[in-house]
Amino acid sequence: MTPEENLNKHHLALPELSKAGGSYESLNIRGNIAYVAIQFPILNGSYLYQGHIGKDLSTKEGYQAMELCALNVLSHVKHQIGFENLEGLNHIDAYYQAAEGWDDAPLVVNGASDLFLKVLEDKGKHSRAIVGAHQLARNFSVGLCASFTLK
Repeated sequence: MTPEENLNKHHLALPELSKAGGSYESLNIRGNIAYVAIQFPILNGSYLYQGHIGKDLSTKEGYQAMELCALNVLSHVKHQIGFENLEGLNHIDAYYQAAEGWDDAPLVVNGASDLFLKVLEDKGKHSRAIVGAHQLARNFSVGLCASFTLK
């Protein structure tokens, strides 16, 4: 199935393209590698899932926040590259802010990993890094960067 068919199958919609929050490009291509700058849980301009996981948000809400970050990544890919031009997803860097003692980051980041596999199928297989941060921009609970190989 195509990524668009998989989005429909799972009742998912891509958000509006987010805008870069500084002096950088949201998507940058070098050679046949596309880098998507950090995406936060923003839905059509609305900031969602703010706070610390384990205090202000549950692990399940963190998972949902990471899904939304992944949808924002895919929105940039679709609109700036085209799914048909993807060889596949390479790697994701996932960031989170959490309450002291909370330790379920892999479960939260599965929100992005699972979504990429649902939508991109085999092209969604990837490696990943998970980094805890004291504070993310705008008090977002999570953020996600990604790199793709292009055809």
